[in-house]
Amino acid sequence: MAGQGHSGHLSQTRAVDSLLAFWSQAGVDVSLGDSPVNRLLQPERPKPVATATPIAGPVKVKAPASDISAAVTEAQGLAAAADSLDALAAAIAAFDGCGLKFEGARQAVFARGNRAADVLVIGEGPGGDEDVYGQPFVGRAGKLLDKMLAAAGLSERTFITNTVYWRPPGNRTPTPAEQAVCRPFVEKTIALVKPRFLLLAGGASAKSILGREEGILSLRGRWFEWAAADETVVLPALPTLHPAFLLRQPAAKKKAWSDLLTLAERLDRPDRAP
Repeated sequence: MAGQGHSGHLSQTRAVDSLLAFWSQAGVDVSLGDSPVNRLLQPERPKPVATATPIAGPVKVKAPASDISAAVTEAQGLAAAADSLDALAAAIAAFDGCGLKFEGARQAVFARGNRAADVLVIGEGPGGDEDVYGQPFVGRAGKLLDKMLAAAGLSERTFITNTVYWRPPGNRTPTPAEQAVCRPFVEKTIALVKPRFLLLAGGASAKSILGREEGILSLRGRWFEWAAADETVVLPALPTLHPAFLLRQPAAKKKAWSDLLTLAERLDRPDRAP
């Protein structure tokens, strides 16, 4: 029995030595504690320590989404009262319901072109140059647009505006809420100019005016119908690529050029189905 005890002790010693050698080869060279710990047991959660309430200013809470209905109603009233494009431009400049007006814009940017145009071009929003000069599409993108319209014989047949009238910070895309607040002014512009067609430049414009979700590469070159809020006016509308996009992707100019030729042909043959 004594021999068996001695033999068992040696066996246990060899097992321990073997295990220590294994952990040493694995890179373990320090013991974390002198007592064994059963790590399968759930550890006892520490009790919370009471702390004094810090003295600070008001707690900042995320503001709820703003309700634009009042701003839309105000815009509708101002638009309805404008009996000319000059009066509409003044109403837009005086309108405080669009937040873009207070986010660094210098001035309202309304429109330019032939006031009795066959085509109303609607872009997305003013950029830096437009913010300085107070007219839409006067920067690099605007110069490209003018060249393309001239080449298609449309220069004298267009009136140009945007879905919003103040430059978005950083030239970002205007939000649907910002466009919705300005929409009564866009519709009044259409009512005063009385164009035969709408040319929608860029995805933000096409989506806002037509209420569509597709991207501009899917929408461009296709004819749609735009209807006024009261459905008293229905016009053919053609989305196309924004000239700023064409500056970044010159290879896409042929698609925009095709759109302008389609529009020019439709203008000369108004009785032809789209």
